[in-house]
Amino acid sequence: MSETVHVVGAGLAGLACALRLADAGRRVALYEAARMAGGRCRSYFDASLGLTIDNGNHLLLSGNTAARDYARRIGASDALVGPSECAFDFLDARTAERWTLRPNASRIPWWVFVADRRVPGTAPLDYLGAGKLLFAKDGATIGETMHCHGPLWEKLWRPVLLSALNTEPEEASATLAGAVLRETLAAGGDACRPMVAKGGLGDAFIEPALRTLRAKGVEPRFGARLRDIAFEESRVAALRFGDAEVTLEKGDAVVLATPPWIAQELLPGLVAPNDFRAIVNAHFKIAPPPGQPPLLGMIGTLTEWLFAFDDRLSVTISGADRLIDESREALAEKIWAEVSAATGLPAAPPPWQIVKEKRATFAATPAQEKRRPDAKTRWHNLWLAGDWTHTGLPATIEGSIRSGDRAARLATTAI
Repeated sequence: MSETVHVVGAGLAGLACALRLADAGRRVALYEAARMAGGRCRSYFDASLGLTIDNGNHLLLSGNTAARDYARRIGASDALVGPSECAFDFLDARTAERWTLRPNASRIPWWVFVADRRVPGTAPLDYLGAGKLLFAKDGATIGETMHCHGPLWEKLWRPVLLSALNTEPEEASATLAGAVLRETLAAGGDACRPMVAKGGLGDAFIEPALRTLRAKGVEPRFGARLRDIAFEESRVAALRFGDAEVTLEKGDAVVLATPPWIAQELLPGLVAPNDFRAIVNAHFKIAPPPGQPPLLGMIGTLTEWLFAFDDRLSVTISGADRLIDESREALAEKIWAEVSAATGLPAAPPPWQIVKEKRATFAATPAQEKRRPDAKTRWHNLWLAGDWTHTGLPATIEGSIRSGDRAARLATTAI
């Protein structure tokens, strides 16, 4: 079959798309502007630490069906690890209180009636409030849909929704929050077991995907920045990478899997998210103490989630625009003081690295949700992929992979 699908962007959406196309027997040309694949989901060797770290920590849940299927198809299922039952450990640093949230596996949430399974200081009926998110009005915020105060909000809903949406929950889209809950907690504990890429994001999602693609004859072209797209009536006619031009033959197609700001530069009239939120991650070169849970939610601290890996402790802070201009040294000092208090490790900070991602995700507000485009475009041989497209989910690994899968299906059907 002579038709080629040109996939521009080797982030997670582009890789997922290329894999689906290759599996369908399509000829694939994969381009990436950077010197490595993965986009915002990658690992790299940090010389200052002497460790391979992720550019950001990502938590998956067992209900993330597209991500788990992607891992299975590239032979990396074992790279995602987590407990056999749903369990989330928390610490309220203000009171030193610790607890484990343990939803039961089935959809019938009897766990809210068991005191040692739910959040301390909450009653079973308190949990009904979040159910309103499942039936939220289009365009409504979380603050307009449910009560955003009280122990349950402070100790569960706010940290969970902030992590999922990377936007202050009160102003975030209630429909996006509802979509997350519908596929995870509302589906039962069996759908929300936490899963972490223990060996790093590259080991779980990127390197195995590149190996799989190469085995199928797809060799990515790195350092290939798309400068311009030539259009001819209702189709893409050529792609211009610097001084090189790739002419599309009849039947060829393009999947544009770039960040939204790049896509807007290339596609006239494209409406896409234009407001973004930051994430700050801190990595500390120190082994976790015995008994440290793989993931710890922290309340009342700058630190929000503490990840424990074999060779390091890593912290994630979402909605972190307020921290972008703060010095890295000051951040490391503040964060380590909290981590030290939570783990019992020495007060002197170990070697550290701070990673600031200014445009980590689009702002998950109703206004930005309306700006998310569909995978289809007005050009019959051009489709979009990326977590910023209309996936029905926030900007997540799951949404990225679903977008790539959808673009591949559309391109396959059209050719």
